[in-house]
Amino acid sequence: MVDLIRGDGGRARRNEPVDDRYDDEEEYLEPISAAEAAREGMRQIVELTGRDPVGTTSLKSLRDGWLVGVEVIEDRRIPSSTDLLGLYEVELDLEGGLLGYRRVRRYQRGKGEVG
Repeated sequence: MVDLIRGDGGRARRNEPVDDRYDDEEEYLEPISAAEAAREGMRQIVELTGRDPVGTTSLKSLRDGWLVGVEVIEDRRIPSSTDLLGLYEVELDLEGGLLGYRRVRRYQRGKGEVG
């Protein structure tokens, strides 16, 4: 096995032997695990928004990657039970690369789901 470094700094493995005749073909990168996808989704949101994370709230395996739900603190308030939180969905490819993200919801910490 050969260690490869992905564009986001993570590592993946590729089976050997390597045949130079096939340089123009895509290299096989091992898909990331569910736990790695959750960590990567949170890392990406923190880096992109600059917000403090609360945690990963959901994780869904997709055909070509992962959909990760991440909760962050949008606005700190006193008391903290009134902080404004944001729920983001992060879409990652199979190797953990960011495909996109969006804020799905914004709500007060002390308010639960209605219904």
